[in-house]
Amino acid sequence: MKKGNKAVFFIVFALILAFAASTIVGLDYQYGDISTTYIHGLDDIRLGIDIQGGVDVTFEPENGIEATEQQLAAATEVIKLRLATLNINDSEVYSDAKSNRIIVRFPWQAGEKNFDPEAAVDELGETAVLTFRHGNQKNVDENGNPNGEIILQGADVAEAGTGQQPNNQGGADWVVTLKLTDEGKQAFADATTQLASKKGTIAIWMDNYCISAPTVSSAITDGNAVITGSQSYEEAKELADKINSGALPFKLTTSSFKTISPTLGTGALRAMVISGIIAFGLIAIYMIILYRLPGTVAVMAGQIAGTLAAITGWFGFMDSSTLTIPGIAGIILAVGMGVDANIITGERIKEELNRGKNLNAALRSGYQRALSAIIDGNITTIIVAIILMGAFGVPTSVFAKLLRPLFFAFGASTGGVICSVGYTLMVCVLLNFVMGVLASRLMVMSLSNFKIFQNKKLYGGEQA
Repeated sequence: MKKGNKAVFFIVFALILAFAASTIVGLDYQYGDISTTYIHGLDDIRLGIDIQGGVDVTFEPENGIEATEQQLAAATEVIKLRLATLNINDSEVYSDAKSNRIIVRFPWQAGEKNFDPEAAVDELGETAVLTFRHGNQKNVDENGNPNGEIILQGADVAEAGTGQQPNNQGGADWVVTLKLTDEGKQAFADATTQLASKKGTIAIWMDNYCISAPTVSSAITDGNAVITGSQSYEEAKELADKINSGALPFKLTTSSFKTISPTLGTGALRAMVISGIIAFGLIAIYMIILYRLPGTVAVMAGQIAGTLAAITGWFGFMDSSTLTIPGIAGIILAVGMGVDANIITGERIKEELNRGKNLNAALRSGYQRALSAIIDGNITTIIVAIILMGAFGVPTSVFAKLLRPLFFAFGASTGGVICSVGYTLMVCVLLNFVMGVLASRLMVMSLSNFKIFQNKKLYGGEQA
């Protein structure tokens, strides 16, 4: 080897330290009241309901009504909107048409000492009140309630949908289409005829929240209206679902309800963190005693920092993930599995040394022979992780869609926290290749160039 390779160890180790430090503390910039985050740190990790505490509730239409998939989608949009108005943004809401239910999970309100989860759940399940009113979102009283004259109510809308309309650029824009009932047709014709001449607006209110305020460009007398301004199909469908929810023929009732105390979650988090530290310490001692220099380098490789970075959203191409108790268990399990790659490599190096090869040849051959076994073992873990994420994740996730043909008979799962185990497992396994294989190899090969580290006993072999 060339002497210049001696610096590789220090370069790689410095990069690992810098990466770990940035993962822990993050990087942000404060200018006055404006804070800009460049790198997310541990403080930015979103804690799951089982740690932070929160509510897990399942809704069903009351009186045994069998809702259609479209009706459940509309009700889902109402719940999302109501959660947003309660300033609850870190939530999971999705419908399961096969089981005729809507599953909702949301955490305790941060800093809210008097937060009443049962009252919040009751509010989420109420029938939505949809109104079309004169004016815009600013037409409210001192309590924030809309006070514009009512033109239509939810029952006057027969159906809302999506469609496309040609634009001036030769393309087509997504729009929301409205079909009104006979009762609503005349009221809407009168209002739009009055407003069209002065380009007035009609505000669409869901409860006390304005979901749209389109400008009236012409009189609509046939009961078929179009709302323009949507930037995408998803945006148009979301507005259509909200409008449809105002005409839902049912109220949602709670079929299951459970709360988790923040105190219990904090205690569980502390126990899991202590367990993780103990597990890492025991593994580190085992690796250093049994595999000596390669084992010491393996401990320094930084897989845990990489996993935490993936959870915080450190990598620009990956969104942040909520950290749950099962997710922490997945990290601890993955740490043990990550050591497996280093054990295989260490044993291969020892075998090559005991066959009489010199140090450099033994290292090269050991890493090369170990690679195929490491790949085979980790691929099976990745398959299991993908199945966990597909079976227990939110139905709209990539893996859930990929595995839908296998799990279509079961509907959506209420065990979403198990998805966190699959996520941490998959991330750790992928990082094993980068940290545990590539970084460890570079560091060990670099150290072997120093005379002080050229004793074969440091690599598990016999003295040269």
